[in-house]
Amino acid sequence: MKLTLRVWRQKNADAEGSMSTYEVDGISEDMSFLEMLDTLNEELILKGEDPVAFDHDCREGICGACSLVINGDAHGPERTTTCQLHMRSFRDGDTIDIEPWRAAAFPVIKDLVVDRSAFDRIIQAGGYITAPTGAAPEAHATPVPKPDADLAFEHAECIGCGACVAACPNGAAMLFTSAKVNHLNVLPQGAPERETRVLDMVAQMDEEGFGGCTLAGECATACPKGIPLMSITRMNKEWLRATRKVAKQ
Repeated sequence: MKLTLRVWRQKNADAEGSMSTYEVDGISEDMSFLEMLDTLNEELILKGEDPVAFDHDCREGICGACSLVINGDAHGPERTTTCQLHMRSFRDGDTIDIEPWRAAAFPVIKDLVVDRSAFDRIIQAGGYITAPTGAAPEAHATPVPKPDADLAFEHAECIGCGACVAACPNGAAMLFTSAKVNHLNVLPQGAPERETRVLDMVAQMDEEGFGGCTLAGECATACPKGIPLMSITRMNKEWLRATRKVAKQ
């Protein structure tokens, strides 16, 4: 395939960015999107030009690093991560726009790379459980009902890629935060911090400058791991419960 790529280029966080146009040829439909970008960068390096900076790590749809907006969609036209998006999703002669996540809380570092450390700080605010030191407890010492275990696993699938924020018209991080809150709050191991967890993580989310949620639903549509929109409703209930309990103390 021969493709025209319009790529966001930005030297650093303080520089002005703009779209640059490149032509790539000989792209196989079996390539991943990142392999196609690798091909572009090889050509740029051979020409003595600066390669396009983009995030990647495992390239197996697990780490969530491959954060790209492709033709206006987070991770591209398929509901998957960018590294698992293949060029068969495009046609010969297509023009493809490639941009970084667009959110105030995700400032651009260079080209297509953004700073997503705001997510790390949200997790640090409450994404943990009290774990006494010593030998590991017996695996079946704390029984977990099957529906609760399934719900916890569903939310634990969140890979923190930030597609929910990039897709949201408000740049909200509610789906990510709710996944991390609900993952632990539904388990007995997470009970000691149940109230403080949701209050602290939501407070940190607001402090990071993410937008407000209006339940547009674009976050759940873009999520490559299928975190449901109802996750936000569940977290809101947890937040109201915690607020009332703290107010009574």
